Amino acid sequence: MNLEKIMTDLEKKHPGEAEYLQAVREVLESIQDVYNENPQFESAHIIERLVEPDRILTFKVCWTDDNGNVQVNQGYRVQFNNAIGPYKGGLRFHPSVNLSILKFLGFEQIFKNSLTTLPMGGAKGGSDFDPKGKSNAEVMRFCQAFMLELWKVIGPETDVPAGDIGVGGREIGFLYGMYKKLARENTGVLTGKGLNWGGSLIRPEATGFGAVYFAEEMLKTKNQSLKGKTVAISGFGNVAWGAATKATELGAKVVTISGPDGYIYDPDGISGEKIDYMLELRASNQDIVKPYSYEYPNAKFHQGKRPWEVKCDIAMPCATQNELDKKDAELLIKNGVFCVTEVANMPCTPEAMEVFLDSKILYGPSKAVNAGGVATSGLEMSQNAMKLSWPKEEVDQRLHHIMKSIHESCEKYGKGKDGYVNYVKGANVAGFLKVANAMLDQGIL
Repeated sequence: MNLEKIMTDLEKKHPGEAEYLQAVREVLESIQDVYNENPQFESAHIIERLVEPDRILTFKVCWTDDNGNVQVNQGYRVQFNNAIGPYKGGLRFHPSVNLSILKFLGFEQIFKNSLTTLPMGGAKGGSDFDPKGKSNAEVMRFCQAFMLELWKVIGPETDVPAGDIGVGGREIGFLYGMYKKLARENTGVLTGKGLNWGGSLIRPEATGFGAVYFAEEMLKTKNQSLKGKTVAISGFGNVAWGAATKATELGAKVVTISGPDGYIYDPDGISGEKIDYMLELRASNQDIVKPYSYEYPNAKFHQGKRPWEVKCDIAMPCATQNELDKKDAELLIKNGVFCVTEVANMPCTPEAMEVFLDSKILYGPSKAVNAGGVATSGLEMSQNAMKLSWPKEEVDQRLHHIMKSIHESCEKYGKGKDGYVNYVKGANVAGFLKVANAMLDQGIL
C-alpha cells in the first residue's frame, strides 16, 4: 500500500473534506501491515474501493415554517459499503452537517458495524436543518419533506437509518410515519423507534452503556475495575446520560458534564436525580449546562472551558468530533489519567491520539467504544424481523456480550510484542478484515 499516494489522490478528488480525509488516514495507517501481508487485497484494489462511497444522494428539502414562509435545506444520504449487510447508520440534523462530516461518519460506520459481529454495512445521512427552537409542527413538516426523498433509497433489507445528533424519538416518529405512508408497509426501516411501535428497550442509553462495558474490559487487562474511579465526561445528552448512569452503577464517580457554554465540575458526583436533571437541561433546547450550578450549589461552572483540565482516572469524551486536542491530552496525562475512551465519533484529534498512544495508557477508539449504540439498533432490527420485543435485561445482556466480543477482537489484533494493546490498530484491523474478505468473496462490483 502506498499510503501517501492514496491520500494525495483522495485530497485531489475531495479537496477541503478534512474530517473525511482524517478518518481515512487514521484507518489506513493502522491496517498497512496486514494489507501488505495479503496481496489478494492489493490485486483486488480493496482500499481504492473501500474509501469511496457506493453512492451519495443529495437533495433539497422544502418545508413551510409556522409563519407560512418557505424554507429550504440540504439533505444527504451517504451509502458507503454493504459488503456484510444492509447499509446502517444515523441521520444527523444540525447546522454543521456537510458532506465531509457525513462521509467521515459513514466511513467509520463500516468498521464499527463490522466489529459488532452483526450483518450491517456502513452509511450516514442528515441535513443542515436545526431542530432547536422549532415547534413540533415545524419539525414534523421538515421530517415529512425529508422522507419524501429518502424513502426511495431505504428499506429493511436495503438501508436502515437511525438517529444521531438532532434526531431523537420525536424526529424518528415523524420520519417513520411518512415512510409508512409512502411505502404502504410497517417494517423495521428505522431504528430508535418508540417502545410502543417497534423500538428496543435501552436503545437511548445503549451507546453510553456499551462504552462503559468496553472501558470495564480494558481495565480488567490491568486487574482493575471501575469501582472507586473518578470519571470526567463531556456532553450532556443521551450518550453522556448512558455513560454516567452505567459508570455510577459500576461504582465510579462521574464529576463533569459539558455543553457549548462550558463545563460543570461536581465533586460530589453526578448520579441519581442529577443525571435526570442533565436530561431536563438537554430537553430545554437551551443547549447549556450552567443552570446545573444553580440547582446544585456545590458544583462549579467553568465558562467556555472543556473538562479535560480536571484531575480524573478515566476520561470519556461524549460530545463531538475533535473536541479533545493535543494540549488537552497532555494535561490529562499530567493529571494522572490512565484510561481514555472515545464515546463520541472521533472526539480526539490525531495529535491527541498520538499523545495517548505514546504514553501507553488504555486508549479506546470510537469505532470500538461507541459501537453499543448501533449494536442495539441491530438488536432492534432483529426484534422487528421476528415481530417480538425482548425484556430490558436480555437486551442489556446481549449488548454486554457484544462489547466484550469487540474488546477481544481489538486485543487480538492490537497486542504488540511488549504486551501493550493498541486498541486503535486492533479495532481497525479487525473491522477491516471482515469487510475486505466479504468484498473478495463477492467479486468486483
